[in-house]
Amino acid sequence: MSEIVVETARLRLRTWDDARWDEFVTVTNTPEVMRWLGGVFSPAQMAAARERLDGYQRDFGFTFWAVERRSDDALLGFCGLKRANAPGAEALHGEVEVGWRLREEAWGQGYAKEAAIASLDLAFGRFAAPRVVAFTASGNLPSQGLMLRLGMQHWATHDYIDQRFAADVPPNPQVTFGITAEEWKAQRASLA
Repeated sequence: MSEIVVETARLRLRTWDDARWDEFVTVTNTPEVMRWLGGVFSPAQMAAARERLDGYQRDFGFTFWAVERRSDDALLGFCGLKRANAPGAEALHGEVEVGWRLREEAWGQGYAKEAAIASLDLAFGRFAAPRVVAFTASGNLPSQGLMLRLGMQHWATHDYIDQRFAADVPPNPQVTFGITAEEWKAQRASLA
């Protein structure tokens, strides 16, 4: 049975259960959602992703949690925290990373921002992270825009080539954004 991690005005972030995971695969493993993530995953790749997410929760107490809309319990996607581990970004391995992936119908409604704010509050509060990073493809301007709206800065010296993919095709190159606990505290009130 999944557990609620945190609630916001419109959303609930919770741990994974099999039913929510199966729905997540259906609504997010689509060409448009996966455009900047290397394309639609095979069933084996999705099973490995679930195993990784469950492992992050078990080992660190956080993961990319299921995001539900409170008004109707609709699954919108995921958002949360993990330890950075992308091949090619070894200089940041072990840092707390914030990330999100929402179904297409949930785009442009502020859900990713709301879930990311809750996740960053947890990162800097409950988990006492000194800083948090985020990564995305250089062509994924909507995600970069959200990172900027969250107060994150482009850490260009940490941009990298994700070694799981060819260097000259999306999702490469990857850009890196980050924010410190002090920066988050200074601007958090302006995001409410």
